Amino acid sequence: MALTTMLRRRLFSRAFSSHDGPSRWTTPGHQERPNGYLFNRTPPPPGQSRKWEDWELPCYVTSFLTIVILGVGLNAKPDLTIETWAHQKALEKLAAESSSSSSD
Repeated sequence: MALTTMLRRRLFSRAFSSHDGPSRWTTPGHQERPNGYLFNRTPPPPGQSRKWEDWELPCYVTSFLTIVILGVGLNAKPDLTIETWAHQKALEKLAAESSSSSSD
């Protein structure tokens, strides 16, 4: 119990800090006050649409094409699992046995 208390004090104390002042994890930030908008962007006036930035169209097109290519490519890949190979070999063996028994 004493060891746990000592470790907790060491972890949460400021004695091992290399500088004075607020921690980099607990600074209040750079913004004066929250304004309630996502990414600090004010919405456009009513009746106007937001203009796309230069990076948005290539990013959206590339993302869509990546999803399509991966979806088609991963669904069309050959089945190379050991279970499929063993199943095919078992079917071939059964077919060979049934043909040899029927020829007798």
